Amino acid sequence: MSPPDSKSTALWRWFAAVWIAVTALAVLASGEWARRDTRDAAVSQASIAATLHTSLLRSELERHRSLPTVLSRDADLIAVLERPSEGATDRLNIKLEGLATETSAAAIYLLDDRGIAVAASNWREQTSFVGSDYRFRPYFNEALRDGEASFFALGTVSGRPGLYLAQRLRGAQGQSLGVIVAKVEFDDLESEWRGSGKPTYVTDHNGVVLLTTVPQWRFRAATPLDSSQRRRLSQTQTSGGATLADLPFTAGASGLVRIESDLDPDLYAKASEALSDIGWTVTLLSPVGAQTTRAMFTARTLAFLSVALLAGLSGILLRRRQRVQLREVEAKRARIELEQQIFSRTTELRDANSLLNREINERQRLEKSRQQLQDELIQANKLATLGQIAAGVAHEVNQPLAAIRMHADSAGLYLERSDNEALGRSLTTISDLTVRIGTITDELRAFSRKTRSEAVAVEVTKALDGALLLAGPRLRERQILLVRTPLSPEIAVRAERYRLEQVLLNLIQNAVEALKGVADPQVTVAVEVADDRVIVRVSDNGPGVSAEIQDRLFTPFTTDKPDGMGLGLVISRDIVVGFGGDLLLEATTSGATFSIVLPRAA
Repeated sequence: MSPPDSKSTALWRWFAAVWIAVTALAVLASGEWARRDTRDAAVSQASIAATLHTSLLRSELERHRSLPTVLSRDADLIAVLERPSEGATDRLNIKLEGLATETSAAAIYLLDDRGIAVAASNWREQTSFVGSDYRFRPYFNEALRDGEASFFALGTVSGRPGLYLAQRLRGAQGQSLGVIVAKVEFDDLESEWRGSGKPTYVTDHNGVVLLTTVPQWRFRAATPLDSSQRRRLSQTQTSGGATLADLPFTAGASGLVRIESDLDPDLYAKASEALSDIGWTVTLLSPVGAQTTRAMFTARTLAFLSVALLAGLSGILLRRRQRVQLREVEAKRARIELEQQIFSRTTELRDANSLLNREINERQRLEKSRQQLQDELIQANKLATLGQIAAGVAHEVNQPLAAIRMHADSAGLYLERSDNEALGRSLTTISDLTVRIGTITDELRAFSRKTRSEAVAVEVTKALDGALLLAGPRLRERQILLVRTPLSPEIAVRAERYRLEQVLLNLIQNAVEALKGVADPQVTVAVEVADDRVIVRVSDNGPGVSAEIQDRLFTPFTTDKPDGMGLGLVISRDIVVGFGGDLLLEATTSGATFSIVLPRAA
């Protein structure tokens, strides 16, 4: 290729300058977009977390707020203030001790109208409040004046921060008797917040931090305070001689520092949630520095790679455009060849698709034919089974028919004699016998019907009753003892009832055939529930299945009966497998045991 001319060189220089500028703008813009998007997401997550933290705090406050209100109406407290006695005070101390334990309150104590602690939940401890003077506490004076008060401060004895909830007690004449106080500490709540890994603090209406996951922030200001605010807070906290001079807002004229000055605002997302009823605000700081850095790096890298890719593609296109005339003939020839290949490939795909559709249709037709053949085999097996039991069922029907005739003749005689009582008994017996015949014929009709439905919940008891109703005459005819284990009617399996009856009847019929010439013949039907499976076992004490055919027992035309076709067990197993179960021959030392394993249904 010949060296490029001056016009081509200038074009490539202009191309490089444009793409360098585009790359710089894309990297800067993508970084800023990633920073804002990451920060917006962090603010949203912080808002959700702040809402959850606020809900926890609100729940904790609501749990303790009602305690002073309820105790202010307690007769024992009012009695101690109106008629103090040593025994009543001791009982009240024990009562307050139990309440503090049950409600997880740090302390509960009763003040008289002078501010002296009369009883307290910590009366057993060396730091007991009993006898202490609390009239310097703002919550005592506010509760006496307004009826209730809340105040957050350090304990004068324990030195632990907490919220004091106070309620005034009135006597029968409406006079103020004293104040009941409950102190709530939030150590567990702060520990739970701390577990989230996000700095969290709660400020009052002055912006002073009361609760926090960072202990060194407590009693610092979230916003600057003017001199009047600092003076008022200092007087409030230190009035009455309370030893709170070590708090930050009493440290001098410099006032409180902003806790946010300890943090880089670009590294944290801030969200606040207000508790308007108490004047508190929950603030959560979610670290976003690392996420922002990663997001900006990823966005800038992707932007750089994308622009570089676009620049490369543009360069390739430009290069191709410069050489388009030289390659016009080759490109046209290649296009024609490609079109021919596409047409040839399209024709091949169309032919393959047509062949595939024909194969699919043929498979569907074969599957439908197979399903129809299977249904016909199942129905033929049903009819063959009915043919085997027909004589026994006919005998089962003839007995009640003969009895009906006898009772009908007797009813005529009773009618002539006007013996209404005997006539009624005969008619009742006739009715019961017709019900018995109807039960047998209904079962025959339902069993012989050609059915195919989805598997549903079928009670095993009903399926066994139906199969034994049809097989019963033959069992009695051959004097075969039927042993049936008790079964709860609540046990159900996923199946279709009459097909399950067909399987059971086939197995019982096979057992009857196997018991020819056996002394003391016996057929046992047992049901076992194993987790999510139900196992129905049909056993006999006959000679068992010969070893030669055990491995191929469930293949078509395999049988050890002289007149058998070898299809009954195959059809039965197909039915059970269709229900999601299996039909097995269990290994036994004598006789034969077949197990129907089906999924249990609710």
